[in-house]
Amino acid sequence: MKIHNFSAGPAILPQVVLKEAAQAVENFENLGLSILEVSHRSKEIVSVMNEAQTLVKELLHLGDDYKVLFLTGGASTQFFTIAMNLLNPEETACYVDTGAWSTKAIKEVHNFGKVNVLASSKASNYNYIPKDWLVPANTKYLHITSNNTIYGTQYKTYPKSDKAILVADMSSDIFSHTFDATQFGLIYAGAQKNLGPAGTTLVIVKKDILGQVTREIPTMLDYRTHIKKDSSFNTPPVYPIYVCLLTLRWLQGQGGLKAVEANNRKKADLLYREIDRNPFFKGVAAVEDRSSMNVTFVANNEAHGAAFLEYCTANGISGIKGHRSVGGFRASIYNAMPLESVAYLVDLMKNFKPE
Repeated sequence: MKIHNFSAGPAILPQVVLKEAAQAVENFENLGLSILEVSHRSKEIVSVMNEAQTLVKELLHLGDDYKVLFLTGGASTQFFTIAMNLLNPEETACYVDTGAWSTKAIKEVHNFGKVNVLASSKASNYNYIPKDWLVPANTKYLHITSNNTIYGTQYKTYPKSDKAILVADMSSDIFSHTFDATQFGLIYAGAQKNLGPAGTTLVIVKKDILGQVTREIPTMLDYRTHIKKDSSFNTPPVYPIYVCLLTLRWLQGQGGLKAVEANNRKKADLLYREIDRNPFFKGVAAVEDRSSMNVTFVANNEAHGAAFLEYCTANGISGIKGHRSVGGFRASIYNAMPLESVAYLVDLMKNFKPE
């Protein structure tokens, strides 16, 4: 029986990527060596790093004023690294609180400067994106979480500010749709949601926003260290970066982000239509803020929810149980999720007949 994996992360990867990645473990670039044992200083691995950085810029239409880094420590390490590199003690960073990950990011800022939480949807269990707020004139940077994996909400348009640097955690929707990346000073994303395996974190930073803080920054936590050494100041996570490269190639082969976005919209529309039509289910997130990556819904009857989960498991659906903060179900339909798998889930929902 085919297993349809709707896990929120680590997420599924395209089948062609898995096959190429597996081959590289046995014999990389016909070297007779596994990629796991090839020096990160070799021309083959340097080429991997260079191509991955180039493809990120090409997909997002970014110029030489931006630098692409592949770092370690997950997106969680970026919560404090960003503040350490961008914020002086007397300056203020503004955050919009839309879920668990933005809450954790906010917690880290207090160690490096002032923080102003402009808006929060916590009172409604983060089921919408706050919109009626303004960026104060004294804001050094404004931080948002573009897609909220747990709660199934997503920014459809990004805030603008004339002076503040716009920073975004795009861990769960990076490369899923077209947008103007040049409006951001810094974008970061853990790879394991929509780009590659766990083990590396993508950071895209505009170089001219760095070097403005007065504090001494530890060498490994200074973005300029990694810019100077092309993400190889120390041994980088070569294999996860290579898998990211394969995924980036796959995205280009699909026709770029415009084509990927169109496919993601088809998947999301199909599933949300069924949720809204089916009397046994209801959506969690506000309709205007529904995520195209993480579809959250619950059963109208709790007993029916348990029965549907069993029904899904018995029919080859994996990873659909909702996060404990929300309950119910969460279908993560990242870039690599085929439309056929979403249609299969929708058929199960249509055929579900609780006793």
